Amino acid sequence: MDRIVYERMAAHDTTHWWYRARRDILSDYLTRYGDLPRDARILEIGCGTGHNLPMLASFGEVDAIEIDEAAGAFAAERLGKPIGTSPLPELSGVERGQYDLVAVLDVVEHVEDDVGALRAIASLLKPGGKILITVPAHQWMWSAHDVVNHHKRRYSKATLTAALQKAGLSWRKLRWFNSLLFPAAVAARMAGKLTGKDDSDDSPPPGPLNAIFETVFRIERHLLGRVPMPPGLSIIVLAAPK
Repeated sequence: MDRIVYERMAAHDTTHWWYRARRDILSDYLTRYGDLPRDARILEIGCGTGHNLPMLASFGEVDAIEIDEAAGAFAAERLGKPIGTSPLPELSGVERGQYDLVAVLDVVEHVEDDVGALRAIASLLKPGGKILITVPAHQWMWSAHDVVNHHKRRYSKATLTAALQKAGLSWRKLRWFNSLLFPAAVAARMAGKLTGKDDSDDSPPPGPLNAIFETVFRIERHLLGRVPMPPGLSIIVLAAPK
């Protein structure tokens, strides 16, 4: 990712509506469907500045990997221990067969060989272990945001399940999310393209609007996995070796 992405992440990951609400949504999703042991060993790959690590730590002992040096240093401070630096799909030096959960949250879309990356991630799991995956959705929504984040692709449900299948993984609770704000996001991106103002600035909006977006997005914590969701900006799934 471009340096500016990590700088904005560090500046806003405790205040931006998307980060704050998504952490609550992921926590509820894992609570309902993760079936993790009480002393779960958890690894987050591509942890960025570490903003998800405290949430994941509520489910067990957490390790993390981040290949960007500055972001990894920030994450290590939050986690209180060193952060690994091995990239996907190699994951050299990472213990195989040791984790109950591996979280790859908006990460797989950055890797050229997504199938190879998923196979490598699966090798880290204990028997019965799971992979928590989120990815950005809809290739037709490609924008400057994807460019500065160095995305290789955005996913549909079909392309994500095809990658999972090729990697030898089964899956459950594959759902759209960030659905309630999807119409507004589509309108904003289409307007940007039409006016030539398609930019990558993902800084939070003014305070009142930031609070409204957070409230609306957070509603999905009560819905995800329980009711069918309309198309959204992202897809979430729990995967496991067959």
